[in-house]
Amino acid sequence: MTYKTGDWIPTRDAYGEALCELGEKNKKVVVFEADISKSTRTNLFGKKFPERYFNVGVAEQNEMAIAAGAAMCGKISFVSTYAVFASMRACEQVRTFVAYPHLNVKICPSHGGITPANDGVTHQGTEDLGIMRTIPGMTVLMPADANATKKLLFAAAEWDGPVYLRLTRDSVPIIYDEKTDFTIGKGILLREGKDVTIIALGDMVSKALDAANLLSTEEISAEVIDMHTIKPLDGDIILNSVKKTRTVVTVEDHQVECGLGGAVSEFLGENYPVPVRRIGFRNTFAESGEYELLLEKYGMSVKHITAGCLNSIKMKGKIR
Repeated sequence: MTYKTGDWIPTRDAYGEALCELGEKNKKVVVFEADISKSTRTNLFGKKFPERYFNVGVAEQNEMAIAAGAAMCGKISFVSTYAVFASMRACEQVRTFVAYPHLNVKICPSHGGITPANDGVTHQGTEDLGIMRTIPGMTVLMPADANATKKLLFAAAEWDGPVYLRLTRDSVPIIYDEKTDFTIGKGILLREGKDVTIIALGDMVSKALDAANLLSTEEISAEVIDMHTIKPLDGDIILNSVKKTRTVVTVEDHQVECGLGGAVSEFLGENYPVPVRRIGFRNTFAESGEYELLLEKYGMSVKHITAGCLNSIKMKGKIR
């Protein structure tokens, strides 16, 4: 499937389509589902490869344990459910049965962040990246668009050990062409700048680019990085950027504690302290509502990213 710039595609759609393509090429791939296959799009794989597809029902803890067992037998297990259930309901099983033995289980949940906006807080996964990031040996990814999803999915299949790859429910704009290469653990410089570094992931990458465009009208040059992997974090791309701009704004559809903002702040605190402004949820659950309105209410819209960059630039002038 080819996705073109200007299209808006949910990354869960790209996941379902790419999973079928991966299944054609790699017979070791097996898929486990928690009875929401129409939502996660694994129903596409189930129709094509019924002998390698297992719907375990609404039993996410069992799903993780079964996937671990398959991985111990040499399979590459892909596990799908919603982000809230993969990271919280099944957290013990992920930690003990998947991460501890370092198995090839690839957890690919849909409904990350507030992209399931109208579904309400029970289905808005705004803590999952942080939870997964704290588990030893876990690799944590979030693609920005459909083309990135396909590339990172194939990379995850080849990656040694457990992976958490977070997907969106709602559509996000296509940023990349299909020729762009992705490497786990290596961020992508989308736009060069000299005044401020914006580091974003997932659905917020397009917002970061919009903010950079808006800042350019005020003669502010913003550098934009897609940090599609928050663990392992690409320290090199961060250092190369902040040594030039001397200030950072992180942007994520997630709690700022322990997510992208936490990871970047920890890295810079130990290696190259500069002012960091984190944009995301701050110790709050979101309401149920339309996605763009929720971004506005919780200080995560393009307008807020722009203001955060201006404040961050002012802050660096106060620090010597």
